[in-house]
Amino acid sequence: MANTHVIEVNLGNFAEAVVAESHRRPVLVDFWAPWCGPCRALGPVLEKLADEMGGAFLLAKINSDENPDLSRRYSVRGIPAVKAFRNGNVIDEFTGALPESAVRQFLSKVLPPPGDELRVTALQALAQGREEEAESLLQQALEIAPHNDEVRLELARILLGRGDHLGAQKQIEAMSPGFQMNEPVEALRAQLEFSAAIEDAPSLAELEQAIQQHSGDERAKALYQHALRLLLQGQEQAAMDDLINMVQKHRSYGDDLGRKTLLKVFLLLGKDHPLVNEYRSKLARALY
Repeated sequence: MANTHVIEVNLGNFAEAVVAESHRRPVLVDFWAPWCGPCRALGPVLEKLADEMGGAFLLAKINSDENPDLSRRYSVRGIPAVKAFRNGNVIDEFTGALPESAVRQFLSKVLPPPGDELRVTALQALAQGREEEAESLLQQALEIAPHNDEVRLELARILLGRGDHLGAQKQIEAMSPGFQMNEPVEALRAQLEFSAAIEDAPSLAELEQAIQQHSGDERAKALYQHALRLLLQGQEQAAMDDLINMVQKHRSYGDDLGRKTLLKVFLLLGKDHPLVNEYRSKLARALY
């Protein structure tokens, strides 16, 4: 029976069969030629894995003798040459006839991790407001792939969003140590920290009154809690104004808590947020 996950590609169908298809799933392009001995050794290995993995990737075979323009375009200097495409671009490649074990290792780097398709579907459901469905899909993904840290990150975000701080923290703790160092996880940790810090804090109105009435550490504490309440309500600029106030007038409180918190807010908002550069400059002026 023909392998439906292996196709012959040429210049005429390359744009659709490889570039467009790579936006839907990874495409492995095998540049080969009939006279090439190593090509004849590698080809069956690639075809076997394409069939075994059931469409996780498409294998596109290009006769380099018949398609010199494609060979030049992708700098093919020796064959067999295998290039992995995702989202229209070459993301990894190798030249020569590798043994099956090495090809499997190569594929493990370029294919989405197990459970990732469910994660993508969950994100689509979440974007459409179907939070329960998204959470269910992520839980299914974890059953398939408990080591998929991206799935745990999205699940932690959902749990935190509905106030399940303990559940979100457990998802973070289950992530691999290296992944926990990534900025999105650090931002999630900061959000958890902020939520916990105001769990028993007074209302905004009471905190505003305390800021006006008190001085010293009591005022600094009220400023800090006021800032976090504003931040978690989506009032980022007003929150950062409070933290700048802390930096200017209460540097000693909480071991420079105002500055440290502001840096975490920058992380939470992301470097591309329009307020981040503005308040980095304000922080620099407040410090010096």
